[in-house]
This record gives sequence, C-alpha cells and structure tokens, in this order.
Amino acid sequence: MTTTELKTEINKTLENIPEEALNDVLLYLQHLQAKAPSDIKLTSHLRQILTEDAELLEKLAQ
Repeated sequence: MTTTELKTEINKTLENIPEEALNDVLLYLQHLQAKAPSDIKLTSHLRQILTEDAELLEKLAQ
C-alpha cells in the first residue's frame, strides 16, 4: 500500500472508532511522532513476536 492509501484507510477507520477512544488514539499517534524510526520498528517487531507467540508465553508463565 502506498502512503496515501494507508492514510486514507486510517481516516476511514477513524470514522468508526468510538468517540470515547479517540483521545487514546490521538495520544498514541503523538507518542509515535516523538519516537525515532528505529524505536518504532523495534516496537513493531516486539508486538509481532508477542502476538505470534501468545500461546507459548502463556505456557511459560504457568
């Protein structure tokens, strides 16, 4: 997806976000703005690992 397409999809999605969550979304986006690109990439990879290995992590926690 191009940057323009991504921004369009984000805007479409924002239209359907409950009003109560909009402030949280704004704070999250502002938080991302303040981060270095390498930090964002690291966070993205960590989220992917946690998502993919959620079952394994649950077993390890027991």
